[in-house]
Amino acid sequence: MTRRRLLSILFLTILIPLTAILYHHFATTFSVLKTSLVNMASPSQPPVIVVGAGLAGLSASYSALQAGARSVRLLDRAAKPGGNSIKASSGINGAPTRFQNAAKFGVDQSFWDDTVRSAGSRLQASVAQPIRTQRETLISVLTNRSASAIDFLVDLGVDLSVVAQLGGHSLPRTHRGAGKLPPGASIVTTLLAKLKEHSDRFELLTDADVTALLTAAPANHVTGVAYTKDGAQHTLAGPVVFTTGGFGGDTHGLLQQHRPDLAGLPSTNDPRPGAHGLLSAAGARLVDMDSVQIHPTGFVDPASPQTAVKFLAAEMLRGEGGILLHRGRRFVNELETRERVSGVVMGLPQAAAEEGSGEGPGLRQWDVQLLLDPGATAAAARHVEFYLWKGLLAKKKVRELDETTRATLAEYAAVVRGEKADGFARTAFGHWKLGADGEVDGEAEVCVGRVTPIVHFTMGGAVFNEQAQILASELGEEQKPIGGLWGAGEITGGIHGDNRLGGSSLLECVVFGRIAGEQAAKCAEGPKA
Repeated sequence: MTRRRLLSILFLTILIPLTAILYHHFATTFSVLKTSLVNMASPSQPPVIVVGAGLAGLSASYSALQAGARSVRLLDRAAKPGGNSIKASSGINGAPTRFQNAAKFGVDQSFWDDTVRSAGSRLQASVAQPIRTQRETLISVLTNRSASAIDFLVDLGVDLSVVAQLGGHSLPRTHRGAGKLPPGASIVTTLLAKLKEHSDRFELLTDADVTALLTAAPANHVTGVAYTKDGAQHTLAGPVVFTTGGFGGDTHGLLQQHRPDLAGLPSTNDPRPGAHGLLSAAGARLVDMDSVQIHPTGFVDPASPQTAVKFLAAEMLRGEGGILLHRGRRFVNELETRERVSGVVMGLPQAAAEEGSGEGPGLRQWDVQLLLDPGATAAAARHVEFYLWKGLLAKKKVRELDETTRATLAEYAAVVRGEKADGFARTAFGHWKLGADGEVDGEAEVCVGRVTPIVHFTMGGAVFNEQAQILASELGEEQKPIGGLWGAGEITGGIHGDNRLGGSSLLECVVFGRIAGEQAAKCAEGPKA
């Protein structure tokens, strides 16, 4: 072998491994550089920010996670989540669902019609077409997605197998469970448990008071929130879902501003200011702010009759057969809309001022009795047990009632038996059984409690669309969505008009909360490459 050939072989022996090493080094370096460049071009997704931890906020948070949001931050100014949603006691609407009795009532196709009728004058033919169209679109989303909302909750583990008919509904479609928890608490606790399963991506901040929506160019584009917690100021960047609820408890603020005539009425809502000003500051338009729902039946606690915040006597109690009495006589169809029943009650003589642990002078109340017979009591047993325990209902034997009330019960029993038409046009009697055999048993036990109209729900709020986007335009105008901002629940307006159907508040929280969460998650993800 020549010397030249030997050197060539030696050179190749060294060069080939060296080349491989250098290639691997540069390839690795390029790969790292490429990854760094990609990461620089695509920063981590911002969190979806949800403000308000009632049912709308919880639904939005869960929907955002399911839609792929890398993280969700849920902020609530209260010490505990749940808002007013956790108090809801009548149920959630859905139609048509697997739990409705289609064999008896047929397939439910009247939910949209009932909702439009309940909306009243704000949706009549005299209203401008663009406004009617926008309202009707929202109602269509609410009602058409109601069955899937029920399925969504049931699939999470919520029992909604019991269905009742509430006022303003043409047939039973309001769902609740058969267990001890009322529907609001059952739904809220289930969603909270599900969200906790995603603790690596979900964070709940309580006692966190959002003080402003952060905005940037282009005009009306929301980029995050400013909030206070533990005395310190914080900011958080990301798309925002606003679900802070209504202003029914803002007695001396928004309620007095928009409905001064309701001064002095008790309420079911905790006293706290409405957050609508934060939306207005970001460019949002408000609608129907004078549309406030008075619920006809809030319990007057005999131990503290002047307390301004009261427990709701669930509409379900009347749906299952309960009746209303004034001086021993019925005076209204108990299954009329809340607006109608409340109006009739408030047309009665007002109760005289009472002694008690009042929270200031001027509380306006009425003296109306809610009475449940044994059938209605059994059908609403879980609720009745709670109300009895709180002292809001009392058990009495029929023979212990005054003569006028006993005569009313006998007359009503004849109506339920079909022997005569009801003078108030009630046609659905729930589970009423007293006098079913023709005799009203004096030893039968009924439940009686005093009720009065109360401020319960505010139909007005931020103008929004079917994608749950908060708008910077008036209802019926060309839509101008505020970038990065969605809303759901009682903070929004335009769906309910003059009067909300019972069972539709929880429903709108789920339907539009899910839409808002999904849309915000897409926004956080950014445009597709």
